[in-house]
Amino acid sequence: MEDMLEENMWLAYVCALFGPFVQEDAAVLAAASGSVAKMVNTPLIFLMVSIGLIVSDLWKFWIGKAAIRNDWARQQAEKPRVQAMKSQVTGNLGKSIILGRFVPGVRIPLYIAAGFFGVSFARFAFFIIVSALIYIALAFALFHALGAVAGEATRFILPIVALSIFVTLISLQTMRRKKS
Repeated sequence: MEDMLEENMWLAYVCALFGPFVQEDAAVLAAASGSVAKMVNTPLIFLMVSIGLIVSDLWKFWIGKAAIRNDWARQQAEKPRVQAMKSQVTGNLGKSIILGRFVPGVRIPLYIAAGFFGVSFARFAFFIIVSALIYIALAFALFHALGAVAGEATRFILPIVALSIFVTLISLQTMRRKKS
């Protein structure tokens, strides 16, 4: 089994790079888990998941930019609630992105809104990079701290913990969608 893992280790790095496009929390937790279990090279997996997370967030900005061309979307943007949201997003961009990184269900609408409301891409990208690196560093630090406490059992416990967190997040998002 270990030989098979070693021969196909590049798959872990590819998954870390493209995983955030599917489910970013799961990709980060899996990368941190693999790092603690010493299944992957920690700096390389950190780099790959960071690039994947940042790129997967940056492209969402352009969905908002493209939506400006839509007549219906422009009409919706004139509504008072949307205008109030615009001033919140543009006036508190850094705080919104950093806090939004840790609140499930907020990121994608926030990133699209930033593009739609005409936020500077450079400013947006800066806060995306900062928030992604904070988030990933915290996840890795937490997993490594837990790994130091759990010792050798880490190789088995942390992947189960990561999977449990992932299943819980998906379940909460699904229940929230069903309610609304």
